[in-house]
Amino acid sequence: MQPQQQETGGDRPRFETLAIHAGQEPDAATGAVVPPIYQVSTYKQDGVGGLRGGYEYSRSANPTRTALEENLAALEGGRRGLAFASGLAAEDCLLRTVLRPGDHLVIPDDAYGGTFRLIAKVVERWGVTWTVAHTSDPDRVRAALRPETKLIWVETPSNPLLGITDLALLADIARSAGVRLVVDNTFASPYLQQPLALGADVVVHSTTKYMGGHSDVVGGALVTADEELGEELAYHQNAMGAVAGPFDAWLVQRGIKTLAVRMDRHCANASRVAAMLSAHPKVTRVYYPGLESHPGHETAAKQMRGFGGMVSFRVAGGERAAVEVCDRARVFTLGESLGGVESLIEHPGRMTHASAAGTALEVPDDLVRLSVGIEAAEDLLADLGQALGALG
Repeated sequence: MQPQQQETGGDRPRFETLAIHAGQEPDAATGAVVPPIYQVSTYKQDGVGGLRGGYEYSRSANPTRTALEENLAALEGGRRGLAFASGLAAEDCLLRTVLRPGDHLVIPDDAYGGTFRLIAKVVERWGVTWTVAHTSDPDRVRAALRPETKLIWVETPSNPLLGITDLALLADIARSAGVRLVVDNTFASPYLQQPLALGADVVVHSTTKYMGGHSDVVGGALVTADEELGEELAYHQNAMGAVAGPFDAWLVQRGIKTLAVRMDRHCANASRVAAMLSAHPKVTRVYYPGLESHPGHETAAKQMRGFGGMVSFRVAGGERAAVEVCDRARVFTLGESLGGVESLIEHPGRMTHASAAGTALEVPDDLVRLSVGIEAAEDLLADLGQALGALG
């Protein structure tokens, strides 16, 4: 499976090459092939107002962060990439840049709990309204639009129910309505999916996840192909200050170098896990876009290189059984977050999506979410088998 937006032409390097080289020129002073960590707050100026290389203060710009931001833009096919202290810091900057009091946005009915909390508990207090829509259904998205709508927010695959949205179709809807389309691409990563090529205006990432890939850094990113919007975002990034620190930027960049090979393994392992769970008598439903039974399978096959490393499933026996499976897992580590080389297991209702309880985004209480790592698939299957087999 190789969708058109992943292809490159002319002299443009392919993804794997860009991941290693974009923004990563050897150090001019020493020839070091890995750009150094500029652990610095301020820079000597060549006379008043004479900035050397454009650097004056590391909140405004830092060479290590610049290297990462150039790399992010290249991987997503954008003109401007911006690195933040966390994924939510990136989302906050975006929302406060493009929205004003009285504006409205459409959000998915299956969204990351932190995104929902930011919009419903923080941004709403600023006078912004929002409507929930099932973004896999274009008619529901159209019905949710208002004259004051400025943004359609999408996750695909979504968190935690792995819903798939047709990005090209939604981009057409957004353009017709004169609103911007924002895509949280965290679950897919730019290796598997490139929303800007499909018509999105802004891509959001928690670089904590697959981009960093080793559960040792927290970060976020925005990428846009619109130069004017990129300048506005950069202005607010500096004004608000939630930037990625030099060492964090360096760690994310290190992770990106192996993103392609890691994602291939994540996808392969997740496919085997999903198949095993689909056949298990104590599993009532599996959410994985790689399964032909998934309602978004054909759309995912069209717009993604692979189906990703996230799998969710529901357990016979309700919430008690779901929690028991999480507690009994041994190779799968009980923990929040995702996208690291190690496999994680969690109960979304009590953990990552607890803030959505009692709302339209509440997740089933019998749901278990897996971040399938790159361990030996046989060990992962055996671990899930013993955790499920112990259920009464």
